[in-house]
Amino acid sequence: MLYVKNLYKSYQVGKVKYPVLKGIDFHVAQGEFVAVMGPSGSGKTTLLNCISCYIPFDGGSIMVGGVKLAGQDEETLAKIRNTKLGFVFQDFMLLDGLSIRENILVPRIVQGEVGRDAEQLAERLADMFGIGHIMDKYPADVSGGEKQRAAVARSLINSPMVILADEPTGNLDSKSSRIVIETFIEAKEKMEATIFMVTHDSFAASFCDRVILLKDGTIYRQVEKEGSQREFQDKLLDAIREMSA
Repeated sequence: MLYVKNLYKSYQVGKVKYPVLKGIDFHVAQGEFVAVMGPSGSGKTTLLNCISCYIPFDGGSIMVGGVKLAGQDEETLAKIRNTKLGFVFQDFMLLDGLSIRENILVPRIVQGEVGRDAEQLAERLADMFGIGHIMDKYPADVSGGEKQRAAVARSLINSPMVILADEPTGNLDSKSSRIVIETFIEAKEKMEATIFMVTHDSFAASFCDRVILLKDGTIYRQVEKEGSQREFQDKLLDAIREMSA
């Protein structure tokens, strides 16, 4: 579903070139929930921005559903972002002047395709994620956890190939964080959603199928889930301590 091959990205500051990603290789299968973790400066955000088509990369390839991102014009990239990728951000990125229902439908509004099927899907997603009762409210009137669940529903309204989540629990308390992660799991189980999440939160990551640990722009190791959620979190914390040593 998502293939990243030999990916390189650097930034030029004056005459100095700073390498950020140094030959990243991995793939995410359909229906898989994968997290990326690593210290600040490890390249997590840059990696997500490359996959999101927001910044160009220097070398290597990224493929989403068999489509190569490199070399596409801006119009094509915009279409890929709206139809093949779904986005969930740390600060929700809901539009204050739109109701929760309208926010969920924004990707369809952009396409000019807000028919009865889109409205029914929005209702189904809202019911699935327990926010059906707030559909006619506005973002200022709902909790952070409800906003993020609305953002997850919005990310699914176009049935994207991959959901890209950037620190989706970063602004939430522990209870709301768990609800949002459970929302992702429900999307994975009921809609075969493929989720690629950047996070600092080992608790959130412990619900994933696999965690990619980045260090200094390279993959330090990949940790696959074994045993219970608590056992996997302990295993992750051990790997993070080892990486930081």
